Amino acid sequence: MKATAKAHPIQGLIKYHGMRDEELRLPYHDSISVCTAPSHTKTTVEFRSDADEDVYLIGDERVDGRGAERIEAVVDHVRELAGFDHAVRLESENSFPSNIGFGSSSSGFAAAAMALAEAADLGLSRPDVSTVARRGSSSAARAVTGAFSHLYSGMNDEDCRSKRIETDLEEDLRIVAAHVPAYKETEEAHREAAESHMFQARMAHVHQQIDAMRDALYDADFDRAFELAEHDSLSLTATTMTGPAGWVYWQPETIAVFNAVRKLREEEGVPVYFSTDTGASVYVNTTAAHVDAVESAVADVGVDTDVWEVGGPAEILPESEALF
Repeated sequence: MKATAKAHPIQGLIKYHGMRDEELRLPYHDSISVCTAPSHTKTTVEFRSDADEDVYLIGDERVDGRGAERIEAVVDHVRELAGFDHAVRLESENSFPSNIGFGSSSSGFAAAAMALAEAADLGLSRPDVSTVARRGSSSAARAVTGAFSHLYSGMNDEDCRSKRIETDLEEDLRIVAAHVPAYKETEEAHREAAESHMFQARMAHVHQQIDAMRDALYDADFDRAFELAEHDSLSLTATTMTGPAGWVYWQPETIAVFNAVRKLREEEGVPVYFSTDTGASVYVNTTAAHVDAVESAVADVGVDTDVWEVGGPAEILPESEALF
C-alpha cells in the first residue's frame, strides 16, 4: 500500500478567489490554469495498518498545525473512499521555491492525492482524483489533470472537478519565472475574499472571462489568451487589496518586471505578457522564438529567473523513485 507520484504546479490564468465552502474548498466560480515544468513536487505515501499515527514531512521537516490539517483532509477522504483507517506516512519534496507565488500547494496536494489514491488502489480517473486533491487546495485539482485545465465550480464532487483543455499553445508557450521572494498568506486572503467591495464586480465579469479564455485556447491565440491572463491578474489583485486585511503582495521588483514586459511588448513588438497569482513573483508568458530576449530583459531587473514549459498531468512514478 505504497505509491509515489509527481505533479507540476499551476500558473493561474483565470484565477479563482474565495471559497463558498471552506471544508470542501468549493470555489465561488470556475478557474483555468496551465501547469509549469520541469518544476514539480514528488510525494511518496504508504498506508500502514500497524502504525499508530500519521506522519507528514515536507522537505524532511515535520508538518503540523494548519498545514497538517489540510493534508489530513485529503488523507481522511481517501481512507473514507477506501473503507479503512490505516495510518499513513507521507513525504514530499519540491524542486522549486515554495510560498513565493509559484503554486507549490497545487503541485503538493495534486501529487499527494495521486499517490494516496494509487496506494489505496481506488482506480480513479484523473478528474476523479482532482476532487480528492481539491480538499487540500482548489488549484491542486487543475494540477492533477495538468497542462491547460479548467476547474468547474459546483456544490459537489460530480460538478466541482477539473478537466483538461486541449490546445496547440502547449508546444510554443514558454514561461519566464521571475522570483521575488516575499512570503504570502493565500488561505487567509481566500477566506476574506467576499468581504471586498470589488468581489461582486469580479464575479460579474469572471464568467465571460472564462468563456473568452477557453475560446482563445481552442483557437491557439497566444496574444488573446495571455492578455486575458494579464488583465485577470490585475482584477485579482484589486480584490485582494480591497479586502479587510488590505493584502498587498507586489514588491518593487514585481512592478519593475511589469514595466520591462510592457516595454518589450509596446516598443519592440514582442509577444509577452505578465501574470501573478496571490504573490510577488511573476510569470512572464512568451513564445519559444522570443524567450531568450525576454529572459534577458527580466533578469536585467535584478531578479532570479527560470524558464519553464507546459507541464503534463500528475503521474505515478516507479518504485525506484520513492522518497522512502
